[in-house]
Amino acid sequence: MPSPSQDNQECLQKHFSRPSMWKQFLPLPRAEGYNANIHQTMENEGSPEAMRDVKPVGSERTEVRKRQMPAAQETTGPAPGQHGAGSRGSNACCFCWCCCCSCSCLTVRNQEEQRPRRASHELRREDLPTCEESPSPTLEEVSAWAQSFDKVMLTPAGRNAFREFLRTEFSEENMLFWMACEELKKEANKTVIEEKARTIYEDYISILSPKEVSLDSRVREVINRNMGEPSQHIFDDAQLQIYTLMHRDSYPRFMNSALYKDLLQSLSEKSVEA
Repeated sequence: MPSPSQDNQECLQKHFSRPSMWKQFLPLPRAEGYNANIHQTMENEGSPEAMRDVKPVGSERTEVRKRQMPAAQETTGPAPGQHGAGSRGSNACCFCWCCCCSCSCLTVRNQEEQRPRRASHELRREDLPTCEESPSPTLEEVSAWAQSFDKVMLTPAGRNAFREFLRTEFSEENMLFWMACEELKKEANKTVIEEKARTIYEDYISILSPKEVSLDSRVREVINRNMGEPSQHIFDDAQLQIYTLMHRDSYPRFMNSALYKDLLQSLSEKSVEA
């Protein structure tokens, strides 16, 4: 390999004598080594082997990262609650400049996100109101339920049967909310209306409630605005939305459920025996 010309030597000497902008970003030990490499290169500027000894900063970081990763995998197992971390350790600080390790703050955040809310099927039985009192449904009445959802909701027997089905799907709070709104409409006393409206809000509208029903943001905003002075019709839009949800989503499955078919078959057999 030919040695550098006089012009090239002067160019190299001028370049390496200039203070490096990377020095201020390197830790002290690495900066000292970096300066030592520069001075060594300046002394042996005529030697091509000396030029090859100077390693770029990027390659140094890559080698250090390769040496650190196997050591972290051997000493530290995967932290619980981390997704996609594999066997990477979780003892690194939050100011890591690379993604070869995982920060403990992310682990805590993942664990909090995975903490499940108490679902409706985990509610204590004493927290739920009892079913409505009603006589046993007749065969004609149960057969009419297949005609429309309105006929299911028209009688206490139909509401009880549908509520029992919703309990199996862990969505009984929809029926409970609808029934509570119906009771609120019957009230005329302002104090009672305010008390019942507050109870309904805390049980079914609040995001902190385990029995929260699914409502869109527009309906929630209207309810929040009117909670200062509630009326017996404050939840009308929300009640209609939940009624539509039960009609479109739960009612078709209720018609195909074993609960409804068994009830219909039982009443049919009793009718034949009579």
